[in-house]
Amino acid sequence: MSAKNTSNDDKAGDKVVRIGGASGFWGDSSVGAPQLVNSGQIDYLVFDYLAELTMSILAGARLKKPELGYATDFVSVAMKTVLRDVVAQGIRVVSNAGGVNPQACAAALAALAQEQGVELKIAVVTGDDVMPLLPGLRESGQVKELQSGAPLPDKVLTANAYLGALPIKAALDAGAQVVITGRCVDSAVTLGVLMHEFGWTSNDHDLLAGGSLAGHILECGCQATGGLHTDWDTVPGWDTMGYPIAECRADGSFVLTKPEGTGGKITPAVIGEQMLYEIADPATYILPDVICDFTQVTLQQAGSQRVDVRGARGRAPTASYKVCATYVEGFKISAQLTIVGFDAVAKARRTGAAILDRTSAMLEKAGLGAYTANNLEVLGAESCYGPHAQSTTAREVVLRLTVTHARKEALDLFAREVAPAGTSWAPGTTGSGGRSSASPSIRQYAFLLDKERLSPTVLVDGDSTAIAQPAGQTGPAAAATRVADRRATADSVDAGASSNTIEVPLIRLAYARSGDKGDISNIGVIARRPDLLPLLRAQLTEASVAAYLAHLVKGPVTRYDVPGIHAFNFVCEQALGGGGMASLRNDALGKGMAQILLSMPVRVPVAQLAD
Repeated sequence: MSAKNTSNDDKAGDKVVRIGGASGFWGDSSVGAPQLVNSGQIDYLVFDYLAELTMSILAGARLKKPELGYATDFVSVAMKTVLRDVVAQGIRVVSNAGGVNPQACAAALAALAQEQGVELKIAVVTGDDVMPLLPGLRESGQVKELQSGAPLPDKVLTANAYLGALPIKAALDAGAQVVITGRCVDSAVTLGVLMHEFGWTSNDHDLLAGGSLAGHILECGCQATGGLHTDWDTVPGWDTMGYPIAECRADGSFVLTKPEGTGGKITPAVIGEQMLYEIADPATYILPDVICDFTQVTLQQAGSQRVDVRGARGRAPTASYKVCATYVEGFKISAQLTIVGFDAVAKARRTGAAILDRTSAMLEKAGLGAYTANNLEVLGAESCYGPHAQSTTAREVVLRLTVTHARKEALDLFAREVAPAGTSWAPGTTGSGGRSSASPSIRQYAFLLDKERLSPTVLVDGDSTAIAQPAGQTGPAAAATRVADRRATADSVDAGASSNTIEVPLIRLAYARSGDKGDISNIGVIARRPDLLPLLRAQLTEASVAAYLAHLVKGPVTRYDVPGIHAFNFVCEQALGGGGMASLRNDALGKGMAQILLSMPVRVPVAQLAD
C-alpha cells in the first residue's frame, strides 16, 4: 500500500505531512526503519546519526580507507532492509549519515539500489567542511572557543559547520528520493522536508520554528515515545518501543504519535521532557535557519498515543554558523575492577588510590612526568550523588579509574598495573575484563563562523548547485531579544512557612531530563500539575540548585521559565568535567544529572501533595 496521505485536501489547507524519525544516533536499534515503513503511517523517513565524537571516528575511518567516513549502518542495515518498500510506497528519505564523506555514502547506496534492481534518485549535500579554512582562521587569531575563549588548537581532526535546512529543501525540490548530508543541525532533516512540502520561505520565522520543534522532537528517536521518561515504570512495551511520527501541518503545528501496536507512551509529559532536552535558553534556541522561542508552546493530549504540539515562535537567524571541531590532546585510558564483599566501597577507594600512587611513582622514576588528570569513581556507591549519596554499605561495586597523559607509554604502564590488584590488596577483587588500551584524548572545540565563508552545495544527477543563505541578524540583538522576560521570575510562595508541610523528593512533584552541550548541563524540570509550579519556583532557585549540585557544577546556574508547559530549564555551566570527550567522568554527558536533581528535598503542603 502507498504511504501517501491522499485523503488530505491540499487546497483546503488541511494537508498533513507524516515524518518518521528512525534513528537518534549512530548505534540506535535497527528496528526503527522497518517498523516505521511497515506501519503505512509515514510519507518521509528521517535519520539522525551524527555527534561530535562520531565525526572524529568517521574522519579516522576515512584516513584508513578513502571510501569510508560515513555511517555505514545507514546503507548496510537500515536501507538494505527497507529500500524496496521505501521506493514502492513513495516514501522519501533524508539522512545526515554522510558524516565526513557524503559522496561515498551516496555511492554505497547507489550500489545497493543497483544490486536490488531499484531505480533511485540520490542527492548529496556538501559544504559543511571547514578544514580548508583553518589555516587562515588560525593566522587571523580571531577564532575563540564559545565557552572557554581559548584559541584554535593545533592538532584539529575535524571541523564542520552545522548547516541548516535550505540545501535539503533544494534537493527535495529537485526530485531527490533520498537526500544524504554531512553535518547539519539534527532538526534540519525534518525542517527541510516541511519547507519543501509547504513552500515555507526563509522569512516564515514562526513556521520555521514550528518545523524545527518537530525535528527536535524526532531527532532522538524513542526519547519522544517514552524512552528515558521520568516515570519509566509506566511505559509499556520496552521490547517493542515505537519510533516517533510527526504529523505536520502547514501552520507549523503537529501531532506526535507512533506506529499502531508498538510499545511506548505518548503524553504531554513525555514530549515536554524531549522539548526541553539540550536547548539551553528556551526563548533563544539558535539554529541556522531561525532563532526559536519555545516558551509559549503548548502540549495537549489529542487522543490515545497522540499529543498536539503548537505555539512555537521564531525570529531571524544569526549571520553565523556554529562550527564543531575536534582535536587531540594527549591520551586517555579507563580501567575497571569489581570489588565484592564487606566494606566494598572502602576497599574500592583504597585500591584505586593505591594504583594511582604506585603508578605515579613509577612514572616519576621513568621520567615520564605526572598524569595530566585523573578521576576515581566507585560505581554502585552513588559516587555521582556526592554528599547526597545514601549507599555506603554496598557489597558489590565497580572501581572505575580514568587517567590522561601527554604520552601513550605512560598509560601503557598504567594499564599493566591494574590487574595486580586481583592478588595484591582487597579480598573479593575480580572482573578486570582484561588490560585496557590507551587511545587519543579527543576534545571538542566550538566556534562561530560567518555564513558567507561557506557555500552549501547540492549535487543531484551530476549537477552541482550552490544554495544561497539569507542574511542573518548581527550584533547582540541576534541572540538576546527579549532578555528581560526570558529568565524565570521570583515567586513569593514559601512552602516552609506552613507547619502542615511534608518534605518529599522533587520527583514527587516534577518530571526532569538532562543532556549536554559541551561542558554545560541542561536540566529541564516540568511540574506534574500546573498548581505546583509556584511552589517549585520558590524552592528551585538558581542558588538552591547550584548548592545541591555543587559537587558537580563549578560554574553559574541560570533558570529559565517555560510557562507554556509549566516548566523551568536550568542551564548549569562547567558542569561536566570538561564535557563530552574531554570529561573523565563515567557520566560524561550529564544523562544522570536530572535524576540527581530529582532527589533534592522540597517542602509541600500535605493537602496539595494529596491532590
